[in-house]
Amino acid sequence: MTRSRTAAVLTVAAALPALLTGCSSGGAARAGGAADAGGGSAGLRASAPAAPAGTGTGTPGTPVRATGPATRDASEGAGRPLRSPARPVRVPAGVTAGYSVVDLTTGKTVAQHLAHHRFRSASVVKILIATDYLERHRGAIPARDRALLTPMLRGSDDDAATALWRRGGQGEIVRRMARRIGLSETSPPPAAKPGFWGYTAISAADIALVYRYLLKRAEPRVRDFVLGNLRQAWRCASDGFDQRFGIPRAVPRPWAIKQGWSGFGSVPPVRCARAKAVSYRIGPVTMGREPVDFGRPVLHTTGVISDRLIMVVLTLQPSGASFTKSAERVTKLARDLYLSVT
Repeated sequence: MTRSRTAAVLTVAAALPALLTGCSSGGAARAGGAADAGGGSAGLRASAPAAPAGTGTGTPGTPVRATGPATRDASEGAGRPLRSPARPVRVPAGVTAGYSVVDLTTGKTVAQHLAHHRFRSASVVKILIATDYLERHRGAIPARDRALLTPMLRGSDDDAATALWRRGGQGEIVRRMARRIGLSETSPPPAAKPGFWGYTAISAADIALVYRYLLKRAEPRVRDFVLGNLRQAWRCASDGFDQRFGIPRAVPRPWAIKQGWSGFGSVPPVRCARAKAVSYRIGPVTMGREPVDFGRPVLHTTGVISDRLIMVVLTLQPSGASFTKSAERVTKLARDLYLSVT
């Protein structure tokens, strides 16, 4: 072999490992990206959970785009603006979900999906009932009214809500608050069900506006009373259902929450307090615009996280779904969404 041919062979041999390594790295990167886009494993974990299958309309396999990397620790990022869109958040199959996440440090909505879809409110409307009462009544709150407002906000007490709903003019409460805050998708219950405050129509975008109003525009006495009580939400609601699903189980404190549920019957799967409750079920009802589904169970988690993040997750669960499984789905969705923006 000539000297020139020997040199050429040695040059190729020296370059070959680098070429092979480069090919391997590129293939691994592509495989890893595919796994990230479609991966998932069941169960709630302390670390960032993998995304469940499904979409907001119940069609498996299509991601819903949210924001931010989902691999950071939940406690990271305090005091910094949330990140730009980076990773999809999947909604469980069979679930219709509308959500909105607002970064209060910038005022921007950083994640949303079906944010203008209208759901029945269940107990989320109690925020409007309390805010309306406080803005119509100046001065000290009478003891008898405080005895209604406090358990309504902390324990989602239905009897207290009904009493304040009737005294406030029922649907007029919703109309007043919609005008004051600028809610375009919130409306009172159907004319045939004026006493059913839980049939108020809401959207994730509108409830995010309600929290913005309380934080930025409401008088301090109103803001402090409503959010102060929501920060002290009881684990066990007055009707015996466990309120620690979604935000309070998925994200670190501090938070102020208002939950909502309807369509799961009057007896909780695991009762944590003596309670009485009534479950009302009727079919879809048209309320001026798109129909609002009053038949399928709803489970909502809403609130303010660390005074810098508003999260609203409204869901329609599959017909006949259990409260326990629905709570697991909403908790995982809330956690995935939180990790995606922090």
